[in-house]
Amino acid sequence: MKKNLSKVLALALAVSAVAAMIPAGIAGAEEDKKITVAASPTPHAEILAEAAKILEADGWELDVTEFEDYVQPNMVVESGEFDANYFQHIPYLDSFNEEQGTHLVNAGGIHYEPFGIYPGTKSSLDELEAGDVIAVPNDTTNEARALLLLQDNGVITLKEGAGLTATVNDIEENPYDVEIQELEAAQVSRVVGEVAFVVLNGNYALEAGFSVGKDSIAYESSDSEAAKTYVNVIAVKEGNENSEKIQALVNVLKSDEIKTFINDTYDGAVIPFEESEEAEAETEAATEAVTE
Repeated sequence: MKKNLSKVLALALAVSAVAAMIPAGIAGAEEDKKITVAASPTPHAEILAEAAKILEADGWELDVTEFEDYVQPNMVVESGEFDANYFQHIPYLDSFNEEQGTHLVNAGGIHYEPFGIYPGTKSSLDELEAGDVIAVPNDTTNEARALLLLQDNGVITLKEGAGLTATVNDIEENPYDVEIQELEAAQVSRVVGEVAFVVLNGNYALEAGFSVGKDSIAYESSDSEAAKTYVNVIAVKEGNENSEKIQALVNVLKSDEIKTFINDTYDGAVIPFEESEEAEAETEAATEAVTE
């Protein structure tokens, strides 16, 4: 009996010793091959769905959860519940970190979405009359883009230097005496039938069934200050940007296959961000100007 007990104890010790020699990551290898991402439905989750096919071939499982707001996707990454999110540009990310005390960083720029002016009850800016209402997003960075686009098309004039931090308080001239209605970004497209025009983010225009190429009255040019600044990024908690899973995700999203998918799918409403030294320098300079 004692002899058998000794054998059992010896076997248990041997198993324990072998288990101790196995790297901790091996036991959770299956879980480590899963990438969790919080994303806006359109176009971000759609692009990720395409990326998931490529990642799966490389042994990665991409798990995407859609969010309708701009707050929770950041909070779940900050808490560690999700590995990354894909819905925002750098100025919004920086502003969120400052206001919420979060520690999120850009792991890679993927695309930008031109802002556009879309018809509501009127189809041409030539039809503008006193008292007409134009709906714009009310969050700090996107409101400025909307106002700059209205300025570029002669609707209003902003104070000198207002730039990418402009608000309605920076409107210096309003020759048409229009009313700028500030709404939460997701709500702007829902008042199309009630206002003269709406100014929409690219993803919300897509969700509303608008084509920037066919339906917009005007939109940001690819070489505009706003387009270079508001690149949509993969955001992660600081310290995770160089992890294997995040690098795998970003590399696939920057691949030629995904660029082709974006160009073929979104009719100019979503444009792949081309990484280059010149583009990086311009984006960094423009972003610094916003956050200073």
